[in-house]
Amino acid sequence: MIVIATPSLLLPAASSDSAQVVMLVALFAAGFTLSEYASTYPGLIEFRDAPPFNRVRVIGAFVTLFFLSLIAGSPDGPETLFLIVNATGLVMAHALDFPYSPIWLLRVFLPDNATQADLTMLRAMGGLSFLVGLVTISIFAIIMRLKSWPNPNTSFNVWVNLPTFDPTAGGDVVTRLTRDSRINLILGFVLPFLMPILASYGIENLDVSIGTSPLMMVWLVTLWSFLPVTLLMRGMAMGRIAHMITERRKRLVREMADGDELAALA
Repeated sequence: MIVIATPSLLLPAASSDSAQVVMLVALFAAGFTLSEYASTYPGLIEFRDAPPFNRVRVIGAFVTLFFLSLIAGSPDGPETLFLIVNATGLVMAHALDFPYSPIWLLRVFLPDNATQADLTMLRAMGGLSFLVGLVTISIFAIIMRLKSWPNPNTSFNVWVNLPTFDPTAGGDVVTRLTRDSRINLILGFVLPFLMPILASYGIENLDVSIGTSPLMMVWLVTLWSFLPVTLLMRGMAMGRIAHMITERRKRLVREMADGDELAALA
């Protein structure tokens, strides 16, 4: 609820109706999350019993929304935090802004008559969200490496943690997990290039201008960075699970071989 309400709390609301809609969506998301984690059966949230996968994602989304809201707020006074966040975003945008790069493609969000200030703000938001996404993925990779995520000493319930994955659908589980992992990784790399183009068509058809709506700009840029990060993390997690199953099978084969040798000696 706090994550969803953060941009509306930091940015001026366009109308009282929009603030009410945001609070309604935030309350619905909070109730849905509580019901999912209170249930003992599979739901819609993946890796529910494999922390801190979802915690890392939610914290990454909150940090992105918070920093982008600071940039979109454009305070009149020289606030130190705003200056640091804005400068960091511009540095990242300058380093990544080359033809047909994800940062370069973000400009399709803006109309043709957008001002240079709007373009600079969008570039700063894109660079900062890209940086937060990289940090989020790096943190999860470090956790996987240092803590052997998920904990190999405890059981991993595939049914609860991967409710959309049916291990009995046919074919080898490791092969299917590896295939899904690669698909998620590929989509995670491709989406930053495709999403601005797809969003531009939607903006044109709906006749919406995000240049005059900082709140919409914050959410669009956040989704632009958050969805690829989620897919990349999901691909890494599924690859890790496939590796765990493979190692478990090898261990069982060695134990069976050792048991056969002992039986032969006896």
